[in-house]
Amino acid sequence: MNTVTRPRILVVGAGFAGVECVRRLERELAPGEADVALVTPFSYQLYLPLLPQVASGVLTPQSIAVSLRRSRKYRTRIIPGGAIGVDPQAKVCVIRTITDEIVNEPYDCLVLAPGSVTRTFDIPGLTEHAFGMKTLAEAAYIRDHVISQLDLADASDDPAEREARLQFVVVGGGYAGTETAACLQRLTHAAVQRYPRLDPSLIKWHLLDIAPKLMPELGDRLGKAAMKVLRDRGIDVSLGVSVAKVTEDEITLTDGRVLPSHTLIWTAGVAASPLVGTFDAETVRGRLAVTPEMTVPGHDGMFALGDAAAVPDLAKHEEGAICPPTAQHAMRQGRRVAENVIAALRGQPLKPYVHKDLGLVVDLGGKDAVSRPLGIELRGVLAQLVARGYHWSALRTNVAKARVLVNWLLNAVAGDDFVRTGFQARKPAKLKDFEYTDSYLTPQQARGEVDRAEAEGRIEGQVKGKALGGS
Repeated sequence: MNTVTRPRILVVGAGFAGVECVRRLERELAPGEADVALVTPFSYQLYLPLLPQVASGVLTPQSIAVSLRRSRKYRTRIIPGGAIGVDPQAKVCVIRTITDEIVNEPYDCLVLAPGSVTRTFDIPGLTEHAFGMKTLAEAAYIRDHVISQLDLADASDDPAEREARLQFVVVGGGYAGTETAACLQRLTHAAVQRYPRLDPSLIKWHLLDIAPKLMPELGDRLGKAAMKVLRDRGIDVSLGVSVAKVTEDEITLTDGRVLPSHTLIWTAGVAASPLVGTFDAETVRGRLAVTPEMTVPGHDGMFALGDAAAVPDLAKHEEGAICPPTAQHAMRQGRRVAENVIAALRGQPLKPYVHKDLGLVVDLGGKDAVSRPLGIELRGVLAQLVARGYHWSALRTNVAKARVLVNWLLNAVAGDDFVRTGFQARKPAKLKDFEYTDSYLTPQQARGEVDRAEAEGRIEGQVKGKALGGS
């Protein structure tokens, strides 16, 4: 068995948390101090908050997919695939590559930032007929789908088919659902002007949420302001209502209504990546329980952060408070975890994560937005400037900032051409086809895979037996 001379740091996930962690490691680690590897199916960081603007055509997909290979200090090995299991005892992460090969990657330190997946429920037909809004491919696909519904309705002489094609349903009254409904409604409102055979009044958008309030985190006044914007645009907002059943051309609601529709966009919350269930560890509301330093109790050398971890929110001074799964927390957690990993390697004390929430921004498209930076409630154009300014400044590279700014300006001046790319045109793809949530192993399967790999000599460079920091 080979002996590894340098500690192996394995980071899982290229979201806000994982990328910030990797970049801080690259800056702070001395040359040769450790080997860093990143597990991700795509060599880019996706700026998730702007996905609705990709779906509506305001931004191009490339503008929010920030390349991981632009770093001047790039020295991280990217493993193209997804982690599907962890064996903490053997200190091995099981990875399925993009070519469906199984790779067993040993580590000294494991940083788990696998993010989240769309939370679904046992609703008949949901995963077979609904779309999600969690990946770049989903956003691009939804744009094609929505425009294709206009094309098909325009080509049809059947009033019933036209009604079904022009009725769109979004489930989820959080930020993702509200922004998705608002942005896509603007898309169809502008596009229908190019379809003289279609009556604009036939296009109907519905936003549903089982909760009694829209975006309750914003507070009553801003929530009501957002509700007014949506309803003024003709979006039917129904609270206390969800979906009971879905078929290819009908959506049955829990209040008994049946909506003829070919479009259901499901954004009703997220759940921690199924990776957290592939090994034995304590969870809090489905997320890995971690210490304020973001270590996983009982597992040497393991850290967890972002959407997959229940990180204590020390800034709130409330017992049991955990950080919400937002980009601003994930980015700052990534930096602190990197610092703690380096401290552990050097035998230094770890530091807890503390960050006071800076506020929330919701872009409703055009001149409409609601924002609450530092507790100050804003709406309208000023809120829109704050929302877009925050997103623009949070983009990691100057190239990405330039692309987004140019896209915003071009869209404001020239509008949209409403072009379909034909993405998977002959192969309908729904929620279950994009997130691959059935690929993960059970703890027993993960352990069995590692045992087989060890027996067959497929794990090279076995990790050292000592703990991080020499403990």
